Amino acid sequence: NFVVANEDFNAYLFDMRKLDRPTRIYKGHTSAVMDISWSPTGREFVTGSYDRTIRIFELNRGTARDIYHTKRMQRVFTVNYSMDHKYIISGSDDTNVRIWKAHSSEQLGQRTSREENAVQYRQALIKKYQHLPEVARISRSRKVPKVIKKQTAQAIVQKEKAERKQTNRIKHSKPGKYTHTSEKQKVVVK
Repeated sequence: NFVVANEDFNAYLFDMRKLDRPTRIYKGHTSAVMDISWSPTGREFVTGSYDRTIRIFELNRGTARDIYHTKRMQRVFTVNYSMDHKYIISGSDDTNVRIWKAHSSEQLGQRTSREENAVQYRQALIKKYQHLPEVARISRSRKVPKVIKKQTAQAIVQKEKAERKQTNRIKHSKPGKYTHTSEKQKVVVK
């Protein structure tokens, strides 16, 4: 399997044996995805984009696990994991190299046994109650800049309009002239 960054704001996971359609689509960026780097564990990857964000995706989820941004950071050109997969290094258009924690809530340094037990207890609670809608919403929520929220809302509206237009074309034209194609099939150009 390999992941491809694309200018259509998405990243695509392909199976090497079947290249005619992607296995999974990773969404969330509001501008072109410039770079992708796999974690040394192989279970997640990080993307950097022109929308000035860095997003961490788990292999089995199509949405980002974490979103990193700063006020002064410009377009991100390169991202990479450290070899111990605890840090992410990014380089941006403002000629800065930044180091981020791969798990933002993780404490640096050694923990006491009491702190370790508390962290394990919190993780067990989250895992136990993850099926509840409130817990799922809280664990999914991320703070993003207002500009990116607006761009995301605008992209959703544009996508809905395009889908509605295609549905109307199919409904009001000769049978067989237009057909519905899935998003995965639209990606690969033959």
